[in-house]
Amino acid sequence: MALTIVIRSGDTPTPAQITFDAPRVVIGRGEGCEVRLPDPSVSHRHASIRQRGTEYVVIDEGSSNGTFVGPVRLSAQAPRVLRHRDLIRVGRIWLEVRVEQAMPTVNPQATTREIALGLVGAALTAQGEDVSARVRVEQGPDTGRELVMHDMERTYVVGRMPNADLPLADTDTSRRHVELKRVGQHIAVRDLGSKNGSALGGKKLEANRDTPWLPGQALELGKTTLGLKDPLLEALRELETTADEPMRGDESVDPPRGVEELEEPVRSGEAAGAAPLVEVPKRASAPSGREPRKVGVADLLVGALALVVLTLSLLGLAWVLKSR
Repeated sequence: MALTIVIRSGDTPTPAQITFDAPRVVIGRGEGCEVRLPDPSVSHRHASIRQRGTEYVVIDEGSSNGTFVGPVRLSAQAPRVLRHRDLIRVGRIWLEVRVEQAMPTVNPQATTREIALGLVGAALTAQGEDVSARVRVEQGPDTGRELVMHDMERTYVVGRMPNADLPLADTDTSRRHVELKRVGQHIAVRDLGSKNGSALGGKKLEANRDTPWLPGQALELGKTTLGLKDPLLEALRELETTADEPMRGDESVDPPRGVEELEEPVRSGEAAGAAPLVEVPKRASAPSGREPRKVGVADLLVGALALVVLTLSLLGLAWVLKSR
């Protein structure tokens, strides 16, 4: 049986998912995780799902904000058996687990990178920020000219031909010198067999082969030097390296709609040795609009008794002072 993890958080018409055929799947914010969730409430190595015989178990890896199965929180390093269509929450992110016959994702590493970029891009777009990569001429005859890569699926051409996406006046560049496109989390550069070649980060590029354009590298074409600014990749790297964001104790994260949830917090007949469970903290509701409390007979009796005790105490204190 394969393991499919569906990311249920976020307002997307088609939830992202990855299918694994592996004994262990690590979930977290770090680059080395099999499921990368770029949210500061998720720890760098938050939880793992492991295969045990014919079953899968989920284990919290000592995360800052905890791992939840349905409405209950798992103790760190204590395994809990998963059922088909169980809901898991890591930080603020809800995941659905499917244990079923399915074909594994061909390239899960590339897929999880693309999902992470998609989540970051959706968040930045919702905030009104532009996530387009920008290529700028830093040196050469066209200094200051810029190419904005709005379409993440499109291939852009840089060269001397007039209808290039970034046309150059540099006579040492070819008509179609290089292609640029997004591949996974990087902008890839491909030299198109140019006459004078291309260099990225000081290293000559092999013709007709994609090479990732890493942050801080300069792309040299003839007398022209290009620089890259990729806000999407910069935001992803910042999210992956920042410290965990602690969630408030009264913060609640509603489960996704339209997904079958656990019917009971603890399943009957659960195997011995399952994880100790802690109830999810309830959000405290602030009192508002309540009527003033009425004074009853019991309140009057308690008040009268307190007055008698106070009077006797004062009389006793006066007698002690007088007898001295």
